[in-house]
Amino acid sequence: MDQLIAGYRRFRAVAWPQRRELFEGLARHGQRPRAMVLACSDSRVDPAMIFDARPGEMFIIRNVANLVPPWAPDGACHGTSAALEFGVRALEVRDLIVLGHGLCGGVQALLDGVPPPLGEFVAPWIGLAARARSGVLRCDPAERQREGEYATVHVSLENLMTFPWIAEPVAAGRLTLHGAHFDIRTGVLALLGTDGHFAPVQTAPPGP
Repeated sequence: MDQLIAGYRRFRAVAWPQRRELFEGLARHGQRPRAMVLACSDSRVDPAMIFDARPGEMFIIRNVANLVPPWAPDGACHGTSAALEFGVRALEVRDLIVLGHGLCGGVQALLDGVPPPLGEFVAPWIGLAARARSGVLRCDPAERQREGEYATVHVSLENLMTFPWIAEPVAAGRLTLHGAHFDIRTGVLALLGTDGHFAPVQTAPPGP
């Protein structure tokens, strides 16, 4: 906790004065992010850092293995679905990015089994991606982890389309879904193309 307080003090001394007008504007006018990112809770993956985004630019949801459950309006508590509903229906984001990442522990648990201490909540949550497991296990062993990380993005994108209030604006062109993967070892961001494959983003914008 001492390290966090020290970080807060640096923020107040350096970053806050530089961004005070930005925060005051966000407080006065409210948030209107264009994009929503659904990422893993892994402490090594920071969507705001990856996309070099300022406060107010992205609405971020984080959970284990960046998974989206199917639409299930059953009156139970659904944290990820509640955040999706707020981002899509209240904030009316235009882009929704599912961001997977390298060395994902949730994907490792999907492929190798969830360790016993994590069975109460993690095991059923990881089970959301169970339908992708058999296909990934047929891959070359050296590629399984990466393919599993890609597979969780595909599963989440498929499940997003089970939400009527996501499928409708997607069909109408008011919302676009994207798949992405960030490799924490290399810093490379890959985007899911229309061909169903991930390809690295160019680090320099294309020329004229």
